[in-house]
Amino acid sequence: VLRCEDIDRAATFYTELGLHFEKHAHGSGPLHYACEESGMVFELYPASQKSPVTTSVRIGFTVEDVDVSVTDLERVGAKVVTPPADSPWGRRAVVRDLDGHTVELTTGA
Repeated sequence: VLRCEDIDRAATFYTELGLHFEKHAHGSGPLHYACEESGMVFELYPASQKSPVTTSVRIGFTVEDVDVSVTDLERVGAKVVTPPADSPWGRRAVVRDLDGHTVELTTGA
């Protein structure tokens, strides 16, 4: 679960990585986005005073093409922390989403 200032904006960002979201609400809980893919559950919840934005989180995704993904994410407002470059783990880049979450992207090794 990532806590976000604007869950619609966050969903747009993570959709650029190929994630597919549905809006959910459980009982009296807040409206949020959920994505279930490849055995993973990834959710975007609104931040609140009790549960602020989760910027200390660092997440990673394997993508088909790091360079293309970085360009697509920059278009929707991502900040590049580490530009695409070859590494021992394959092609790699690090960006920050619109709430300041650090997102590492890699392609193959």
